[in-house]
Amino acid sequence: MSTPPDLALEGRLLAHRALLAHLVALLPPGLGDAARDWLEERVIPMDGQEDPGAVPTGAAAGMESTADEYRQLLALLTRTVPD
Repeated sequence: MSTPPDLALEGRLLAHRALLAHLVALLPPGLGDAARDWLEERVIPMDGQEDPGAVPTGAAAGMESTADEYRQLLALLTRTVPD
């Protein structure tokens, strides 16, 4: 029995996220802090919209998905890496 494609993709994404968090955690303090700062700068997509109630376009939805992935990674880093 094979894994459904959407579950397989989710599993792969989780594995990559965990690996990336582990690699960032292994960085020397200055570089690790810089990586976390970079993520923090990107958790809110800068789409240029002034109306927060505007209907998102396909591009905006993609930017939101990217920002969400940054949030997920940052959350994983803050849970696994002490200050």
